[in-house]
Amino acid sequence: MEQLIFDYSKSGKTGAALPLVRLDMKSAGKILPPDLIRENDPDLPEVSEPEVVRHFVNLSRMNHHVDRDMYPLGSCTMKYNPKINDKLAGLSGLADVHPFQPKETIQGALQIMFETERDLCEITGMHSATLQPAAGSHGELTGVLVMKKYHESKDEHRKYILIPDSAHGTNPSSAHSAGFETLPLKSNDRGCIDIEDLKVKMNSDVAGLMLTNPNTLGLFEEQIKEIVEIVHRFDGVMYMDGANLNALLGIVRPGDMGFDITHINLHKTFSTPHGGGGPGSGPIAVKEKFVKFLPIPRIIWKNGIYQLSCDQPDSIGKVIGLLGNFGIIVRAYVYIRMHGLVGLSEVSRNAIINANYMRVKVAEKYDVPYNRFCMHEFVASGEGFRQFGIKTLDIAKRLLDFGVHAPTIYFPLIVKEALMIEPTESEDKESMDRFISYLETIDKEAHENPEILHSAPHNTPVRRLDELKANKELNVCWGK
Repeated sequence: MEQLIFDYSKSGKTGAALPLVRLDMKSAGKILPPDLIRENDPDLPEVSEPEVVRHFVNLSRMNHHVDRDMYPLGSCTMKYNPKINDKLAGLSGLADVHPFQPKETIQGALQIMFETERDLCEITGMHSATLQPAAGSHGELTGVLVMKKYHESKDEHRKYILIPDSAHGTNPSSAHSAGFETLPLKSNDRGCIDIEDLKVKMNSDVAGLMLTNPNTLGLFEEQIKEIVEIVHRFDGVMYMDGANLNALLGIVRPGDMGFDITHINLHKTFSTPHGGGGPGSGPIAVKEKFVKFLPIPRIIWKNGIYQLSCDQPDSIGKVIGLLGNFGIIVRAYVYIRMHGLVGLSEVSRNAIINANYMRVKVAEKYDVPYNRFCMHEFVASGEGFRQFGIKTLDIAKRLLDFGVHAPTIYFPLIVKEALMIEPTESEDKESMDRFISYLETIDKEAHENPEILHSAPHNTPVRRLDELKANKELNVCWGK
């Protein structure tokens, strides 16, 4: 157990050598405002540099991350983050710019954002894009607001948005946040949209359909052309949740499939860090008739210079304070430029090969309800382990003991005791085989010694918690 950094502190230790400053408090009062001058020394630990480094390295090892081992969170695309991304995003000309600098002094930053928008449009088959949304869910909300503004521009106030029963939970949340009611669409026995249900529910009161393709089962919507035709017949808007875009790069584009709006998770598809290592970024790209509704300001090239334009009276307005999470945009730009279209195509093809390899192997011991050729991920089920008193949660907890992260569990909801597995293209055969062997070990334990699963994990810094209690009574005080 790692102790607090203050516990390493001893008077007289130091990890830095600072220049002597001949400035007494009386002199300081002539330079600094009185309310900014400390009355007492700050309460900081006195530690050496090795102690600081070791402390934070030890802390980093207490949490799993993609640099340690496999992180197969289905629908999250937890791929390896190339370190070149961080190196280039950290260049002083990028990391130290201020958004309120005169535009003449941030031409490089504006060019990167302008070209990233252009690249995302080429990748998705769309006309224009905005980098403002700060996450995938924020991109969804932005896209739905564009959808709403489109209908309002024709003096239509539509009430509903259609959402498949396998959709991400953020889809109905985004729709509700924009003022819509949601109508669920059933899945058929192949895990895709039930076309007959779509025909019944699609009408002139429906603003559009939010669809993930490939869907959350990792399956490509086989009747996508017919789906688009049904929605467009009523001038509905086809919105694609881009969470699973990692399966499509260089193979097929949302715009070519008939989608009107899509969001793109830079922190999934284009290898930028997730969560606390991020933040995220969820740009949206749109077809031409939706361009005038995009957030302002827009980055344009005019009179030989990149500029910010607010000349867009039909815009939904700003959706973030500035222009988006720039450091994440730079990382995605580096990733796209390093790969090119050919390299990006290889990314998706390798992700598909990996997922299908694992699907076939996992299906030898676990039930895979929709066990057919998938895209970048697949969904297994722990339902067969219930006879041993084992739940999917037990399987996930036990996986942590092997030094890997568990896959997404209990999602999508249409699969009982779901285990949603996405290896991404980053994993080689050896790492996938290790993960498969862990699942095989767990299968054996369920038959022979189920108690080891009930009490897992055993090797992690924190053992199994009462999850309901932990959520209701969050305790972040160290050692209490």
